[in-house]
Amino acid sequence: MSPRGRLDPTVGKARAMVGALLGIKTTGKNLAVENPPLILVGCSGGPDSLALAAVCAFFATRGEVRVGAVVVDHQMQAGSAEVAQATAHQLQELGLDPVVVRTVDLKHDGGGPEAAARAARFDALEATAHELGASHVLLGHTLDDQAESVLLGLARGSGTRSLAGMRERRGIYLRPFLGLRRDETLAICEALALTPWHDPANQDRAYLRVRVRNAVIPFLHEELGPGVAESLARSATILGYDADFLDQLAEAEFAKLAERSAEKGPDAHIALPEDELRVLAPALRTRVLALAVVELGGVQPSLERLGAAENLLARKGSAGPVQLAGKVSAWRISRNQSVPHEGRSYGKLVLRRST
Repeated sequence: MSPRGRLDPTVGKARAMVGALLGIKTTGKNLAVENPPLILVGCSGGPDSLALAAVCAFFATRGEVRVGAVVVDHQMQAGSAEVAQATAHQLQELGLDPVVVRTVDLKHDGGGPEAAARAARFDALEATAHELGASHVLLGHTLDDQAESVLLGLARGSGTRSLAGMRERRGIYLRPFLGLRRDETLAICEALALTPWHDPANQDRAYLRVRVRNAVIPFLHEELGPGVAESLARSATILGYDADFLDQLAEAEFAKLAERSAEKGPDAHIALPEDELRVLAPALRTRVLALAVVELGGVQPSLERLGAAENLLARKGSAGPVQLAGKVSAWRISRNQSVPHEGRSYGKLVLRRST
């Protein structure tokens, strides 16, 4: 709190962000309910998530929601168990209940330690939310995290969805601090006399995100002027709207075109009419192909793999198969009957997951 008991303005700003996302007013009469819903905060003990937990604790005192937390111990560093327990204790002192510590084992599948930790963390968060019947899990990602995500997406040559960064709402996950700067979460911790844990991995230049955070963004700030992080985050918001619209159009086309086999399991396949695919705009055609891959149990294909599948539609060279992603392959088949004077091929692109 500020001197004379006044609410610190940054704390007030953060409360307004959380309240807006939860649909709860931060001022006026408390609207306590008989069985308030449970929300969970994913908390590492770092400044961002600890500030979020403290802000959410305010809403718990009003009786409109119950607020708990999940602390995930990734076991990536010596002493991680002690850090997790110290974080849990601080959260309990804030009044959060229940506070669950989940210890996870990382599964390295070639994506690197960061990807393995992220997958394990979200598995733990989702499992805990399901077990406790929580309506939402709140995450402490900030505007700075969003800016870093956009730059990382650019470096990878990713598409619209990746450049859109993290979404404020995605399934059970809410990110109310995407409009808050990292130094503001530090200010919240100071104002509320919290003791955040500073992860030494955040200074390890072996991680690409750390290099972006500590070298690339400061360089851009110096060369292009202040406001670079805000501009990147704003671009993510705009691209998010575009990606949502294109995804909706693609889902409608996929629902219309997909011919699913009667077989299930490893023999399942999806056929897509060649002519109808060919006339789709590239932004929709690649999305339709990716939807088929994911439905068959594969993963999002790269642009190169999607391009190889699209080449089958040119009817030049091999009819496949073309390997996409997650053991899903595609090939072109043609029907015996055709109507030459209409210029139609009556072919199909068939996607199947290999065993």
